[in-house]
Amino acid sequence: MNVNNILDKLHSFERKVLPNISDGITISKLAKKSSLKEVETTRGVQWLYNKKLVNIKKKVKELIFLDENGRKYAREGLPERRFLQASSRETNVNEIQKLASLENDEVNVCIGALKKKAAVIVEKDGGLKVKLTEEGKKLLEKEFLEEQFLKKEFPFEVSSLDPEEKFSFDNLIKRKKILKKKVKKIKKVSLTKLGKKVLKIGVSEKERVDKLTHEMLKKGSWKKKKFRAYDISINVPKIFAGKRQPYSEFIDKVREKVVSMGFVEMSGPIIELEFYNFDALYQPQGHPARTWSAAYRIKEPKTGTLPAKKIIQAVKSAHENGGETNSTGWNYEWSEKTASQLMPRAHDTAISPRFLAKGVKIPGKYFSLVRCYRPDVIDATHGVEFNQLGGFVVGKDLSFRDLLGILKDFTIEMTGAKEVKFFPDYFPFTEPSVQISAKHPDFGWMELAGAGIFRPEMTEPLGIKEPVIAWGFGIDRLAMLKLGIEDIRDLFSYKLDFLRFCKKVL
Repeated sequence: MNVNNILDKLHSFERKVLPNISDGITISKLAKKSSLKEVETTRGVQWLYNKKLVNIKKKVKELIFLDENGRKYAREGLPERRFLQASSRETNVNEIQKLASLENDEVNVCIGALKKKAAVIVEKDGGLKVKLTEEGKKLLEKEFLEEQFLKKEFPFEVSSLDPEEKFSFDNLIKRKKILKKKVKKIKKVSLTKLGKKVLKIGVSEKERVDKLTHEMLKKGSWKKKKFRAYDISINVPKIFAGKRQPYSEFIDKVREKVVSMGFVEMSGPIIELEFYNFDALYQPQGHPARTWSAAYRIKEPKTGTLPAKKIIQAVKSAHENGGETNSTGWNYEWSEKTASQLMPRAHDTAISPRFLAKGVKIPGKYFSLVRCYRPDVIDATHGVEFNQLGGFVVGKDLSFRDLLGILKDFTIEMTGAKEVKFFPDYFPFTEPSVQISAKHPDFGWMELAGAGIFRPEMTEPLGIKEPVIAWGFGIDRLAMLKLGIEDIRDLFSYKLDFLRFCKKVL
């Protein structure tokens, strides 16, 4: 390796550190010798290590430090010393406490510690009374081992304790905020053969300039200076720039895409009436999808306000006898009370009847991208809350073939899926109905959406006579395909690896 080439690339931190390295020197000592901050020294040493000029040995040390009470007792003496001194004049514990200025918890500690040393005898005679022993009188004349321990120079290693010190340490560490232990990683630095070779040639921080300044350019002094060469082969830390959460970005991109296709966005409340979530969609009140196992309910308040009587009556008739749609309906007695119950929106299609009832442009294209809630077993492809992308197109000459074309193009565009399939399906509010699936590279065929043509029993009570083709995509599953993930829960992940290396959205 070319030594001069190495010298050309040394940073000023490295130039200051290298001459001061002795075998096994610590970073803190090296920082003092180099007149650098410890963080600057650490950087310099790491860069030298990357260039194979130094070796770094790491040693883990367990150090003892004085805590808050330890610093106080090192200045003022241990509370048992004050307790012992007060005991030579008073025998009542309460009086001793006042005289020695001790807290309640300190009194209990003092009694326990002094009884261990056989320095006092505590008797119960109309209250606690303390009697000083001969050993206690001797202790008044000399330092406790614990007091000697607190006078040591802190911090120091646990492994350096002799038996007497270990005894004091074991007693004090159990007590409140006197001592604390910390594990510290010590780095020791030594030169390699290459490092010694570089140092032998001679290193000076004045030989190279790290920065080209405005002043140098202005005066032309840069012409006479030697600049440090950049080492483009050296290992450097990876920098991860801030960016949008991948799933949040995906949702925004989907919304932009649908709007660019000429669709108008619809919105609706998260807490919805069963009327819009089920009844206006021509879903009978005895349908299994309306049970507690398939839909959530609001506990308080339980009910909300239904829309205009005209709409209620039209929906009621459609359910009971088909109304004016030439259908026989579901043939049961429809309940206004059931329809007025509140629930978290179970699917995006709950928004469609709200907009159809208000009146929409014909022809027209509408969509919604909203949060929905439904009981389920949480696993890699299911959640109890999820996003859905729904929409409909209304017009005079629309057909089922138009619907299939829109669904296929949209799925391929949004997911990049290579294979798409359609399967017959059933929904109470569409006829014919279809399910669309796309092939996931790991899970195989994955259901993405349900779709169909809204039934007249749904649209005509809302004032719409023209055909309406509609669909509802599980946008979370679209995102799984697009982002290349295997677990739906990762969409809401805080895992840095996922957030940093997730596939580009669109």
